[in-house]
Amino acid sequence: MLKEIFLSVIISVDLFLAAAACSSSSIRIPLLSVLVTDLISAAILGISMTFSDIICGYIPLRICRLSGTVMMMTIGIVTISKSLIRGIVRHLSEKEDISLKIGSCSLLLKLYLDDTAADIDSSKVLSVREASALALAGSLDCAAAGLSCGCTDVSPLYSSIFTLICGGAALLLGAAAGRKISSLDRDLSWLGGVLLIFFSIFTL
Repeated sequence: MLKEIFLSVIISVDLFLAAAACSSSSIRIPLLSVLVTDLISAAILGISMTFSDIICGYIPLRICRLSGTVMMMTIGIVTISKSLIRGIVRHLSEKEDISLKIGSCSLLLKLYLDDTAADIDSSKVLSVREASALALAGSLDCAAAGLSCGCTDVSPLYSSIFTLICGGAALLLGAAAGRKISSLDRDLSWLGGVLLIFFSIFTL
């Protein structure tokens, strides 16, 4: 059960940082939007893990585990790279060099680079629809992590339950601590990538 808790904490790091980013931009996340975001994240993780287990029933166990480990490490590296890209985007945005280019990007790409883009109507309140978009964009990593857990002893059910609990707490804490986190003026999303790499080694 320790692995399920560890995985849920990794998923919750991104949820915490997304809520903190919204809070630091004075975007309020109502309780219903928190619940929707949390449910989507937990559901996608559970579904992707179950799907991975089904696929692994037709592939040799050693190949499945090796593929899962490589995939998790790759996701971790991509997450760290995303953090670096966000830092570059933020730095250039302050100089107003790429504002027009970002404006033409799709919503999912905007959300992948900037969580505050979820406030589509600039109302400073995250609606259920906007929260769903934020959750789906953030769940790309969640789904990839779930798919990479196939043929391991990590339970999809317990992982989803713990993600539901930890994710909800992370969203509420992130919303409360948003301004303090933003005062650090650092993108911390790389932390989830580092933890995911450790998790891939932990599940070997």
